[in-house]
Amino acid sequence: MKNTYKMVWMLALIVGATSCADYTDLAYVVEKPVSVEQQEAINAYNELTAYKAEGLLLGTKVDLSNYMGQGVNSRLVNSNFTEIEAVGISHGTIVQADGSSVTTDLESFVETSTGVGLSVHGGGLVANNNQNSTYLNATIAPTIIPASGGPEWEEQVNLDFETDDAIGYQSNDATAAALSFTADGEGAGGSGRALVVTNSAVRENDWESQLFVTFETPTEEGDVYRLRMDVRADAAATMATQAQTAPGGYKHWDFFGAINATTEWTSIEVEITVTAETSECNTIALNLGNTATSYYFDNIVVDKFNEEGGGGPTWGLLSGNDFETDDASNYQSNDEAAAALSFTASGEGAEGSGRALVVTNSAVRENDWESQLFFNFGTPTEEGQQLQLTMDVRADAAATMATQAQTAPGAYKHWDFFGAINATTEWTSVNVQITISAETSECNTIAFNLGSTATSYYFDNIEVRWYNEEGGGEQVIELTPEEKNDTLSYAMETYIAGVMEVSKENVMAWDVVSNPMDDNNPSDLKGGGEEVPAGEFYWQDYLGKDYAVKAFNWAREYGNEGDKLFITESNMASNLDKCQGLIDYVAYIEEQGATVDGISAQMNISVTSNKESIVEMLQMLAETGKLVRISDLSVGLGDAEVSYELMMEQADMYKYVLDMYAEHVPAAQRYGVSVSSAFDTDAIQGLWYSDLDRKPAYSAFADGLEGM
Repeated sequence: MKNTYKMVWMLALIVGATSCADYTDLAYVVEKPVSVEQQEAINAYNELTAYKAEGLLLGTKVDLSNYMGQGVNSRLVNSNFTEIEAVGISHGTIVQADGSSVTTDLESFVETSTGVGLSVHGGGLVANNNQNSTYLNATIAPTIIPASGGPEWEEQVNLDFETDDAIGYQSNDATAAALSFTADGEGAGGSGRALVVTNSAVRENDWESQLFVTFETPTEEGDVYRLRMDVRADAAATMATQAQTAPGGYKHWDFFGAINATTEWTSIEVEITVTAETSECNTIALNLGNTATSYYFDNIVVDKFNEEGGGGPTWGLLSGNDFETDDASNYQSNDEAAAALSFTASGEGAEGSGRALVVTNSAVRENDWESQLFFNFGTPTEEGQQLQLTMDVRADAAATMATQAQTAPGAYKHWDFFGAINATTEWTSVNVQITISAETSECNTIAFNLGSTATSYYFDNIEVRWYNEEGGGEQVIELTPEEKNDTLSYAMETYIAGVMEVSKENVMAWDVVSNPMDDNNPSDLKGGGEEVPAGEFYWQDYLGKDYAVKAFNWAREYGNEGDKLFITESNMASNLDKCQGLIDYVAYIEEQGATVDGISAQMNISVTSNKESIVEMLQMLAETGKLVRISDLSVGLGDAEVSYELMMEQADMYKYVLDMYAEHVPAAQRYGVSVSSAFDTDAIQGLWYSDLDRKPAYSAFADGLEGM
């Protein structure tokens, strides 16, 4: 018989009679199953908080929405743990599409959890996942300048048949559609020559004799195409046009409709909108088999309509100012006394519109450059580049201004940039185009020398442009690495400051940087690669190694003076090189002047995890002298079939981790232990079953805590 508790049950059987009652005492034994006995032993344990050492923080992660309901799960959390961290509060949920922050959930969570006596551990200020990557990527996206050339037709193929180059056309069969050329002078309009395609007999199917016209880029649904050509035939004929994906690769019977040929040259022009049936095609098949005749083709052109336009050379604006606002970001004087800046009244600008900039030189100078107006256009010049300066100018007295080339305002390079500019007492429009020489290359500033004449100069509508040979089309201007660094640094600081502002009163510990190290190259930082999934963003790809330095400094600046700031990493017990990589990175962060208080070791392990590696990881972390926190602790069961024995192995591993934490990490460095989930999920990794019964892992965990 199994070793079970025995319970005696007494049953009284009362038999009713009119005159008397007989009483019989029956006693029998009912065995108590071992599972009940074991569960009762587990249930006899107190709450987990009763077993932890004083000062040790005992934590768990919770689902935000479930916890805020304060149901049974939440009450178990409140009574068994002292620290709590919410899943569902992150950069991705706080930062909105416009970059603003909504911290309502964070504030409510902090208020609720601290209201029941729990401390809050702030999770993942700067992480790789759960980020509003859409917003962050938008802040560093290139600037796209729409095409300036206006809508236009873009040529796809142009066949004039003046050479024997047969690229762009062919027949389906040399017998059914024989190719030749007219004599010179017999093409359309009596000019040049034309292609002749001869179909010698009426075919059972018109497509048995075909001329293929091909172009490079396949059509897309919604695109607009135009077919133009000159055509005639020895006998009147009608040609259907098929859409094909390649010569002979039929897709649809109607592409550009039916084309009629008469015995006289006729100019054809047909526009179509590509449908699903005619998309992904780059070949027009002209069906010639209905009529036995010779067909003559000339000047076949296929065009695609580009609504945004582009293509032609343009003058692209580098910088301009009409002086209607006080924005002086692209101009200044060299000396307020020698070149005093002011503005005219409104209505006194060029052509009596708006206002103009006034630069007053009060005396004739020994050197004309002692009074200067600087105009900066940002992008340094390159040798061979063409620039254009346009502006409106006048002066109270006729004057001539030399223009210097400078690498920055006040940084002289060459005495002649745009030549000498004459100002009269009437508004004059100036338009000067130059080609950049070696002497004027690497410059981004025009210096107007005003010192030769004591007068007031008036400037309006200054613009500097560069000649873009490919212009007209859409322009894509990428941010420089420095600009991306600055932009994202600002975004990081703004986020950290905002989160700290609403939580610092009650949150005294943070995981500032999460999972920085690469799994495959554990001494290097993790990067996003070419394709980054939605919700992921790798700050380090843009801010470099110092991204964590910035994060810790800002968390320290905007948080509380005594806050404990952690860096956290996963899979260190199974990858000791990664553990060393993190330790080295912490040393680097502190060499740059930031302070890291502790290291959180995320321990998502299993019943089969290498125990020696766990010990070695804890020893390595303890040797840093930092606080050591075990976080996200969970023990998975692996792929084996779930059994009570496997549950006991899970319990043993939980206790082993706590025992080794106590043995290898000095008490002063033991910050605390936090589980990834107190309750079972599909992974069956918790301390409670999903029905909220305690598991063997619960009692083992309590025993491990008591041993510290």
